[in-house]
Amino acid sequence: MDALSLLSYLAFFSVFAGIFAIMALGLNLQWGFTGLFNVGVAGFVAIGAYTSALLTGPEDAARFGGFGLPILVGWLGAMVLAGIAAFIVGVAALRLREDYLAITTFGIAVTIQLVALNATAVTGGPFGIQSIPKPLAGWLGTGLAWNLGYLALVLAMLGAVWWGLERLVASPWGRVLRAIREDEAAAASLGKRASAFRLQSFVMGCMVMGLGGALYAHFVGYIAPEDFLPILTFQIWAMLIVGGSGNNAGAVLGAVLVWAIWTVSGGALREMLPVAEQARGAALQVVLIGALIAVILVVRPRGLLGERATVSRHAAKVSPPPS
Repeated sequence: MDALSLLSYLAFFSVFAGIFAIMALGLNLQWGFTGLFNVGVAGFVAIGAYTSALLTGPEDAARFGGFGLPILVGWLGAMVLAGIAAFIVGVAALRLREDYLAITTFGIAVTIQLVALNATAVTGGPFGIQSIPKPLAGWLGTGLAWNLGYLALVLAMLGAVWWGLERLVASPWGRVLRAIREDEAAAASLGKRASAFRLQSFVMGCMVMGLGGALYAHFVGYIAPEDFLPILTFQIWAMLIVGGSGNNAGAVLGAVLVWAIWTVSGGALREMLPVAEQARGAALQVVLIGALIAVILVVRPRGLLGERATVSRHAAKVSPPPS
């Protein structure tokens, strides 16, 4: 592989790693800081991807959408609609706890994927949505220059999400989230409405996931229901567990590491296995990531960069309720 091909591959790899890191940051806000067991990540990513594609794509007589709006509007719309969907889901589902919440959010994600598969007049059904516009393509073309330009956009978005979440979790609001995660009854005794804070965390995390879905759609240029199967949720959870929940740096590190293992193992299996066994090779990737998670949990139960102990000790220092 020559230097140009290597640079092109690294840019492609880094774009996906950055997009997955954004999704993992959204999940980290929910699980790592609030203790919300959301197993419906793929559904909210799908909402963001389809929303941005419909808002910004060209007109198509076969389906709804194709408004040709600016891509930035599509990204904002993806976050807003994902947030609205999360609010509706959260009002009903966040009364549940732990495994019941996980089952509910998983069912919602499957429902969203089935809607995308069958609502042909809106989503294009199994054929998906094509010709999703690519930002900067008019200036940079569609080759290596565009990949590098889009990588810069993704890193800028990742930096903005990182900065915003770091400020939020370090604020009194973030300390309340950790107090609710550690002992909801104790937080409530200090005058904190746990249900309101849980809902806020859930909505904001899903908005971040929606942004990740929009970035994915505009990079690939084509989306279909099979892009948002439960395996996507598994990937994001694996990234957070390996990197370490409760720490935004851990979420980003886990995204890069798990995506590297996923891509390298996928390429190796394609080379090693005959064409007839490729489907089984995909299952082996899941087994490999599962084994990695098991090793990480044994060696480092908090993940590679788990939540700092000093943060956990001060989680109960919740600011008094506003007058």
